[in-house]
Amino acid sequence: MSLLVVGLSHRSAPVSVLERASLNADAQFKLLQDTVAAEPAAEAALLATCNRIELYADVDKFHAGVAELSTLLAQHSGVGLEELTPHLYVHYEDRAVHHLFSVACGLDSMVVGEGQILGQIKDSLARAQDLHTAGRLLNDLFQQALRVGKRAHSETGIDRAGQSLVTFGLEQLSAGADVQQWARGKKALVIGAGSMSSLAAATLARSGVAEIVVANRTFERAERLAQILSEGDDTDVLARAVPMDSVPVELTRADVAVSCTGATGLVLTADAVAATVAGRTGAPAVESDAAADAGSAGVREERQGAETPLPGPGTAAGGDENCPLDLSSVPSGFSVMGEAAVAGMDAATLEQHGAWAAGGTAVDRSRETGRTGPEAEAELIGALAATATRVGRIPERRRPEPVADAPRPEPVLFLLDLAMPRDVDAAVHRLAGVRLVDIESLADASADAPMAADVDMVRRIVADEVAAFGAAQRAAHITPTVVALRSMAADVVAGEIARLEGRLPGLDAKHRAEITQTVRRVVDKLLHAPTVRVKQLAAEPGGAGYADALRTLFDLDQETVASVSRAGNSTTEKNRGPA
Repeated sequence: MSLLVVGLSHRSAPVSVLERASLNADAQFKLLQDTVAAEPAAEAALLATCNRIELYADVDKFHAGVAELSTLLAQHSGVGLEELTPHLYVHYEDRAVHHLFSVACGLDSMVVGEGQILGQIKDSLARAQDLHTAGRLLNDLFQQALRVGKRAHSETGIDRAGQSLVTFGLEQLSAGADVQQWARGKKALVIGAGSMSSLAAATLARSGVAEIVVANRTFERAERLAQILSEGDDTDVLARAVPMDSVPVELTRADVAVSCTGATGLVLTADAVAATVAGRTGAPAVESDAAADAGSAGVREERQGAETPLPGPGTAAGGDENCPLDLSSVPSGFSVMGEAAVAGMDAATLEQHGAWAAGGTAVDRSRETGRTGPEAEAELIGALAATATRVGRIPERRRPEPVADAPRPEPVLFLLDLAMPRDVDAAVHRLAGVRLVDIESLADASADAPMAADVDMVRRIVADEVAAFGAAQRAAHITPTVVALRSMAADVVAGEIARLEGRLPGLDAKHRAEITQTVRRVVDKLLHAPTVRVKQLAAEPGGAGYADALRTLFDLDQETVASVSRAGNSTTEKNRGPA
């Protein structure tokens, strides 16, 4: 059996696809059950967060496993397989181990080094254990991933390489200002009472907001979170709970709102946010398309300029600005004579430029003589080159000044959407007077975040742990064969002792015990070196074949080895404690 992971994340898929592929709790349970029921898979675990959906399985066939897991992800997510496939990634064996360990350390997170993923991995393992879809391999893998993640955070400064998603989101809301200064005195609305919303509320409280209102579908959970915030030793924030249907009213009072719910639809629509801003400012929160309008105006000006007759050399403005030939788009490096700069341009334009550069009158000679085609253009190019030689250069018209975007008004409402699928309508981005930060904008902002040197240390830890885990798994793979060999040897010893007693019935107990002990020592000494060495060899890369060789050399029954393995798995499950 071999480890396989098929999944998609913020690194491989756009937010729109991740939103549609997100799985609720029931869909996650069903996906795990269907995976272990499929032919290629014996174990399964699912890591599903707002930024990733990854299906881990122990499969006996690679290609069949990839096809089956991809199909199951498509079926349960509701995204068609053809649409989903371009965004899926596949990791196998050691690469799959390396991927999960990197995820556990926060190296693959949207914000490098965030520690929330450890809790999500722990929840994934607990879910697979509750459904009995995780066996020896995935139990060992996920528990080791948790240990690797904790080691990375304790032995390095990976926490300094990035920030929690909440903190990073608040920094984006504050537009680079100090978060505590920005948040001080503000009124906050937190929608949802789950782990992410609770973290957001605690972060806001420590940042110095004056009031936090918690809204949740289960009012008791909102009350519990508000109570925790009010009784916190490190804050003196005023916190209270409201039912979910009070969100529109509370939004009119809030300066900043954070939303992270499991809702399948929008929690805050663009119309609701626009109404809130209009009530706050007294003016409609219209869509801010000033930049687009300015860009369109620039295009219109270019088109109008193209339709305006080319100016002659006597234009009052004078200088290069009146050159009828725009050479600003010509690549640098053209020849001094100008042939490369003007090659391929039509004869009429070249004639206009030649007349302008020579100080004459711009005329369209092609219309007067009727001459067109390559010969006429070659003649004009030659004339222009001669003019350039006399003048010393080809005058260039200056590039038009860029049109400045109309400034957006200062926001009066700040929204942080940490949900997947999104809670806040994406159209809110275009509303004047609102600043919205969501998962998609966080991904864009964190793409260029500086990487600390600690990241390299974590990568080395991951590499070492992957090698150690692979060696341990390969060694464990041969253990049932070694146990079966020793069991067979014990049976041989017992059979020979019984045979000896039949041939020497008068042998006293003392001598029988001594002979039995001697035979066992001989067998143990003969088996010690080979079994120790075969475990060492099996732990090395490519050592999986030693178990087969041992079974062949000693003619061990495959079913006996399998029964030993099943017994070991059963014992492991009984003795397994929480991670």
